[in-house]
Amino acid sequence: MKKGIVVLIIIAAVIAAYFIWKKVEAPPKLVEIKLSVVTKPGSAQNIAAEKFKELIEQRSKGEIKVKIFHSASLGNETEILQQVQMNTVQMAVITGGPFDTFDPIARVINYPFLFKDNAQADEILDGPLGTEILKSLESSGFKGLCFSENGFRNLTNNKRSIKSPADIKGLKIRVMASAIHKAIWQALGANPTPMPWPIYTELEQGVIDGQENPLWVMEVYKFYEIQEYMTLSRHVYSYHIDVASLKWWKKLDSKTQDMIQKAMYEAAVFQRKENRDKNAARLKLLKEKGMQVEENPDIAAFRAKVANLKDMDLYSDPRVNAMLLKMLDATQ
Repeated sequence: MKKGIVVLIIIAAVIAAYFIWKKVEAPPKLVEIKLSVVTKPGSAQNIAAEKFKELIEQRSKGEIKVKIFHSASLGNETEILQQVQMNTVQMAVITGGPFDTFDPIARVINYPFLFKDNAQADEILDGPLGTEILKSLESSGFKGLCFSENGFRNLTNNKRSIKSPADIKGLKIRVMASAIHKAIWQALGANPTPMPWPIYTELEQGVIDGQENPLWVMEVYKFYEIQEYMTLSRHVYSYHIDVASLKWWKKLDSKTQDMIQKAMYEAAVFQRKENRDKNAARLKLLKEKGMQVEENPDIAAFRAKVANLKDMDLYSDPRVNAMLLKMLDATQ
């Protein structure tokens, strides 16, 4: 009996020694990501965020968990970016305009009538120039991962049909907190009014006359209920920058970084395609809901009105001006 106990003690000691000497690692630490968007479920930002969550949780076998904070539950986009800087929020899908406050180089993408079409936007933003802009954001505390999209922006209002810049004069148009967006509408003769999202109540009450956004916004936020006129101006390609907190990013191992980077890019490509595939049906719906759509505005006249923006102080910073010139050259 004593002999058996001794044998068991020896076996237990051997097993314990094995684990000590082999230095068996503890299970991987769970990575938890707070991902914030300002829009509600079904919106473009949310689609990218939800696809990223699906991909990264599947590929990490549950070792990475994503909690999405939607509908501006953590604040407006500028406030969300401030939280990303501090690493109280790890990731966000943010419209390009609010990045103006943090790094003016981002405003070059918002230059009016820059991209001819979706294919050109993808080619430039997924290429070296897009990478250069994403890299620049590191000086402001952001890890730029990739670009998803809102899409080409169009004008709506509740006053009159808009075919040329002359029709815009005096309209109070809501814009993002973006210097370039404000400058565009000033040049076109409007009264641009920076205002955080959402804006349905302000439109309904007549605080503002109109707004400018891609087609999905008109559908998802039911602007057809409160806006009578739409002009397919396609004046700016509206992008999202999908970012991470640089403080947080630097703490991750290279394998996790690579997994997150790839999953976010695939989510962005998925979202772009889905957004574009639905636009024809969206336009049809908006017309059926009663919106009067000007499909052939005088784009040449619009272009002429904003042609001198490249010479404004907005682009006087040598680094920003150099990037704008590269962009204009690449998109000719």
